[in-house]
Amino acid sequence: MAAPEAVEGNVRRPGKKKAVKAVDESELLTVPDGWKEPAFTREDNPRGLLEESSFATLFPKYREAYLKECWPLVQKALSEHYVNATLDLIEGSMTVTTTKKTFDPYAIIRARDLIKLLARSVPFEQAVRILQDDVACDIIKIGSLVRNRESFVKRRGRLLGPKGSTLKALELLTNCYIMVQGNTVSALGPFSGLKEVRKVVLDTMKNIHPIYNIKTLMIKRELSKDPELRTQNWERFLPKFKRKNLKKRKEPKKKNIKKEYTPFPPPQPESQIDKELASGEYFLKESQKKRKRVEEIKAKQADAVKKRQEERNKAFIPPKEKPVVKAKKASTEKKIDIEAIKEKVKNAKKKKLGALPMEEVKLKMAADEKKKKKKK
Repeated sequence: MAAPEAVEGNVRRPGKKKAVKAVDESELLTVPDGWKEPAFTREDNPRGLLEESSFATLFPKYREAYLKECWPLVQKALSEHYVNATLDLIEGSMTVTTTKKTFDPYAIIRARDLIKLLARSVPFEQAVRILQDDVACDIIKIGSLVRNRESFVKRRGRLLGPKGSTLKALELLTNCYIMVQGNTVSALGPFSGLKEVRKVVLDTMKNIHPIYNIKTLMIKRELSKDPELRTQNWERFLPKFKRKNLKKRKEPKKKNIKKEYTPFPPPQPESQIDKELASGEYFLKESQKKRKRVEEIKAKQADAVKKRQEERNKAFIPPKEKPVVKAKKASTEKKIDIEAIKEKVKNAKKKKLGALPMEEVKLKMAADEKKKKKKK
């Protein structure tokens, strides 16, 4: 009896189910802080590569001097990954090839990106970072996005900002190095930053000012610091900008004014016979009608001749002359007041050189007398 009891104990009852532990999906998706993918070593691929791979890219003439100067450094950096690099100044090209010792299959792709960045005016100090595992690059072509050359130059300048301030802000927010050169924008940094850089560049070429995207990036940066808000939807915090067309619509030269609606049809136009009946011309003879027409033509011709003659006579009418204003001669003779001069001379004789006027002398005398009286 013991055996069947044990069997009965192991039988699964239909009412009960095994409890499954609930796993948070956000924990599976998020990468823990400080985690880094292990580097690819020779132990991972001890036999090396089967075939030789190579990539080549052209460079402009103005980059020739710089590349010639820094090429030994490029070769040294690539030799660590067992990749050969050749510079052809006659053809104007750079070539990278794998060797028998190359063990990392992705090293040739990084070397290709390195020569591409060097061709797009990125300095060697920044371009060599592409050989690191956590750094990628993106070359955005902006030349064909805007048709008008003037508006293209303005929008490209808007991306740079005054004294490069907009570009610097974008670099700080995305942790990427950005180089605007000619018809391309080269970006170098982490994958998440490159995604944001591409969005900002394409929006700027679509006539959306980069300051709006910079504001959004600043808000996102602050929200990512909060562990509670990191897993939530951020749309309620992000600003929403509406486009405004400030250009006024050109007004047409001829404005069609709509007439007021009336249910009644317009009056029927009068026929030629109706007009002749109203004027009495219908009852005239053919000869009288002809005479009347000739008289009307002659009257019109006379008016036209008269107007033409008036226009011709306008050339012979002298223009109105401005009245000549005679310049008034400045009066040299001035009335001299002899009596006033005599009084001035008398007053001058009374005064001594450096002496005070009489009124001030009298006032001083009175003040001295008052002082003497007080002393007594």
